[in-house]
Amino acid sequence: MRRAWSGITRLCGLFAVLLGSVAGVSAAGIDSAYTKIQLQNCTQVETASDEGTFAGAWECPGYRGQPVYVAEGDLRMFISFGPDAGNEPAARQTLPNFNTVNETLEWRLRAGVPFATILRWFPSLDEGARTGSILIVTQLVPGGSTCQIARVDAQANANANVLARQAADTMAGGYDCSQPPQILGNPGALQW
Repeated sequence: MRRAWSGITRLCGLFAVLLGSVAGVSAAGIDSAYTKIQLQNCTQVETASDEGTFAGAWECPGYRGQPVYVAEGDLRMFISFGPDAGNEPAARQTLPNFNTVNETLEWRLRAGVPFATILRWFPSLDEGARTGSILIVTQLVPGGSTCQIARVDAQANANANVLARQAADTMAGGYDCSQPPQILGNPGALQW
């Protein structure tokens, strides 16, 4: 009887080790890295227009040298990524309200390679008196498919970061950029 328990104990221990290894592999497959968007560290690639509606565009350093395109026009931000970032669909996507962006950019990585980003945007909600907080997920697919794929109102959803990461991890890479970004969770301010 003692020998049987010993065998069962070893078998349970082996099962626990194998289960832990499988969980570790799936958890290690996707990770996050963070960079800052700081215009003082960027190169201006376009200057303000005479009409006063376009403030300019910059190329900033991103994760492991990945270019980040930052543009501002008509009090709205535009953010895109990659070697031809200014020509990607993301470079023309913004929120309808006046807005700014947070400086911290989350990069979702698969085996160390970025496949999506999550960035917090701050739209003006009522003539500038109140500001919202929206997480925007962008897929990174060079060659015309880098675009916003999901938006989450961070004030209307307690699990906004979880929703944004799930969207990045499951939707990025195959999203059709001719479609508008999906609104996830409680739409909150995204009901424009």
